[in-house]
Amino acid sequence: MAPYRIRQYEDRDYEAVRAIFAQGILEHVPAGYFHVLMRLQVQLFFWGLFLAVLVASGSLLVSLAALALTVTGSWFGLRSMWTSYVQQALRSDLRDIRRTYLEAADSCLWVAESDGAAVGMVAAVLPEDPSQRGSALELKRMSVAREYRGQGIARALSMTVIRFAQERGYSTVVLATSMVQFAAQHLYERLGFQKVRERSPSALARFLQFSIFYYRYEIPGAR
Repeated sequence: MAPYRIRQYEDRDYEAVRAIFAQGILEHVPAGYFHVLMRLQVQLFFWGLFLAVLVASGSLLVSLAALALTVTGSWFGLRSMWTSYVQQALRSDLRDIRRTYLEAADSCLWVAESDGAAVGMVAAVLPEDPSQRGSALELKRMSVAREYRGQGIARALSMTVIRFAQERGYSTVVLATSMVQFAAQHLYERLGFQKVRERSPSALARFLQFSIFYYRYEIPGAR
């Protein structure tokens, strides 16, 4: 097990942090695609397409080709959606990390460092929901490089955010994660986060029964 330490972000971490975030998000594409394929409405759509082409063309080969193209296209379409999310983050809060996380009030970004390199990251920011301002901080951008997982780094990063919030007088830490980020859900629930709601971010997400889970952690002893 390689030793690591948690420290505040430094400008030399810029490219590593952006890469860790992007890789961490995009690795969930297969799980997201599997989720989509398992939806009954999607399977009915594929079968309907197959039968419609079969009836129209009279060719089993053409029908199979149409189905294969549609399945393949849906993979690239889904990957494009996840990629767009990554690009949006890289153009917004992760474009000027120092300004977003180190110069803003009650915000910070930390990295886990091992062998002189950043191998994990997490941030704390004021929540987007105005009703949570003043009582909660949001845990955001959690990611650990694949080869460094299983060492307790994600747990240590999470606890760093919790302590940061507690030191600044906040009583709650909130976060959001997608329904296919299973390891993240397991980690947060083991730490004591409670899932308080779930929401589909778009009409397409509702159709595909894809949700974002929202978690809340009440800091013990906080007022």
